[in-house]
Amino acid sequence: MAKIGIFVGTVYGNALLVAEEAEPALQAQGHEVKIFEDATLAQWQNYSSDVALVITSTTGQGDFPDSIAGLFHAVKDKLGHQPELRYGVIALGDSSYDTFCGAGKTFDALLQEQGAQRVGDILLVDATEHPEPESVTSPWVEAWGKLL
Repeated sequence: MAKIGIFVGTVYGNALLVAEEAEPALQAQGHEVKIFEDATLAQWQNYSSDVALVITSTTGQGDFPDSIAGLFHAVKDKLGHQPELRYGVIALGDSSYDTFCGAGKTFDALLQEQGAQRVGDILLVDATEHPEPESVTSPWVEAWGKLL
């Protein structure tokens, strides 16, 4: 089974709630899982040959929440090619904004650029349709965990 780091970017707590729902679901599948809020580059690098699950909301004009912005910029500025990393992205957003799920899409694009291997499709969760995101994320996490 996989060693999975869940890296969370949250403002109001929804992304953290999704992570806390995902953790036991993935553990039940036999994976080793740890959640990181305000993660450091060193914590990210501990999963460089394992699996990262990025769960982030979007703020402002497609910006990252403070709790994950530092990690994103460190990965972008200090890491290059990451071909051994497997990852998934759950992006939370509001489709009434032009930058719908911008933070998650940006993180995904960076990891693609760095040669990481995305497992499954990025999940875009629209708060206007799903005010309780776990109704959409829980089934996705179950399926994603089986792909690892």
